[in-house]
Amino acid sequence: MLLSTINQGLLWAILGLGIFMTFRILNFPDMTTEGSFPLGGAVAVTLIVHGINPILATLIAFIAGCLTGLMTGLLYVNGKIPTLLAGILVMTSSNSIMLMVMGQANLGMLGYPRLQNIWVSLIAVVLVVGLMIFFLNTDLGQAFIATGDNPEMATSFGINTNRMELLGLIVSNGIIALSGALVCQNDGYADVSKGIGVIVIGLAAIIIGEVFFANVSMLERLITIVIGSIFYQFLILAVIKVGLNTNYLKLFSAIVLAFCLMIPTLRTKIFKGVKINASHH
Repeated sequence: MLLSTINQGLLWAILGLGIFMTFRILNFPDMTTEGSFPLGGAVAVTLIVHGINPILATLIAFIAGCLTGLMTGLLYVNGKIPTLLAGILVMTSSNSIMLMVMGQANLGMLGYPRLQNIWVSLIAVVLVVGLMIFFLNTDLGQAFIATGDNPEMATSFGINTNRMELLGLIVSNGIIALSGALVCQNDGYADVSKGIGVIVIGLAAIIIGEVFFANVSMLERLITIVIGSIFYQFLILAVIKVGLNTNYLKLFSAIVLAFCLMIPTLRTKIFKGVKINASHH
């Protein structure tokens, strides 16, 4: 149970790392997540069932995710549709694409080879973190970070912010689809409804990590997402162990996330209260 929970945490951490690219670096919520995640799973599982090597199938799933990110990016950057709406449009259309890919609403992979153990999860996480750090430390990566920090200043330095945002959406959704492909292989099936609420799980990993570890380097921030994801899976396990109805896990996830998001504000208020009392004394 312990290893299984850590394994789940590692797989979902990849989702958190993907969301981090848009949510934290570019400062916008990308709803494409709920489309690219299950699409990655649908593509990988369908290919494996049709005799494709699981590693190759997973890589193709990553590319499928990149294409969904590209669609959102084109709607946002070229079509001037707000990010949130562009993401929702692509997320909705992904549902039909998954049905076209799988030919049905869900697809099992009983008896087929799949990437499914804690070492695969660990290697995948290390690779994603390593490649993200490598990218963010390049000139292109620095331009990408600058775009998120201050778009006006980035433009004044000659950075094409539209291109950076497009790149962010492509890479982010590729990583998210990779997570979807690995999670579906681990679960043994793909389903068109698998993406519902996954953005909450990804954000929970990011926020929990930030609540416990503040003011850290970029590498440490990415590692905190992985820790946050594993911690979150243990919270879920605790809920199951206590005997609460697992049908309400999504509600529990939302409550945990809301609480974590409020912690910085509560912390500030408590410190202010302590300072005011200290000054009175």
